Amino acid sequence: MWRGTGRIGEINRHRREPIMQTGRRIAFDYGDVRIGVAVSDLSGLLATPLKNILNAETSKLESIQSLLVEYEPIYLVVGSPLHLSGATSAKGASVQIFCKTLAALTQLPIYLIDERLTTVSAARSIKETGKNTRDAKSVIDGFAAAAILESALNQERLHGSPMKRF
Repeated sequence: MWRGTGRIGEINRHRREPIMQTGRRIAFDYGDVRIGVAVSDLSGLLATPLKNILNAETSKLESIQSLLVEYEPIYLVVGSPLHLSGATSAKGASVQIFCKTLAALTQLPIYLIDERLTTVSAARSIKETGKNTRDAKSVIDGFAAAAILESALNQERLHGSPMKRF
């Protein structure tokens, strides 16, 4: 049975579908106050919310660097804020600056994923766990990051890698 090397974008010759590379992925839902964080399992099947990072300049960089060392991701994902029409939102400029900050910290690929409606999806996921969304305000960013990461993992399964590289 052919297994392949597991490189991003490699195609399984028997089933004509991309092969998921083994390794964790980290996603960020960038916000002015908090940055939601989620991580995948090694196989790229599950996206799990982690604790939020406060968006303060000094602690933010230390926290991100610590995540990179702890999880050793194969790539990073950042939610790209778009209007429902598809146009870039005003928050898009701050996300671009955040991506440049990430690029200065690591050589890992960084992908931008459409984050429209991820907060709605996150609120639904929180409600399914039995928590009140008002009480869960501190964790909603992590759930939104998990929704962003799930979108990236779906794109990787279909196309071999997430679609839009920073």
